[in-house]
Amino acid sequence: FGTGIDPKGSFNAVGGMAIGLTIAIDIMMGGPLTGAAMNPARWFGPAVVSGFFDNWYVYWIGPFLGGAVAGLLYAYVFLEKPR
Repeated sequence: FGTGIDPKGSFNAVGGMAIGLTIAIDIMMGGPLTGAAMNPARWFGPAVVSGFFDNWYVYWIGPFLGGAVAGLLYAYVFLEKPR
């Protein structure tokens, strides 16, 4: 929210760069360490083929919970209230 579509417009010019760097760091660090997949559907295909469903909650519950927490934090903590 705050990076790409902040109504204050403070980071709109470089929002794409911050989002791209976040994805690049996840690929470079998370991939080699844990084989992390940021997309639950991307994890699900290989899990079905290999029959390896350990830690399924990390890939299905984690993104939804993280998105909800981030949205609530942005809405109630970081977003400026109209006066």
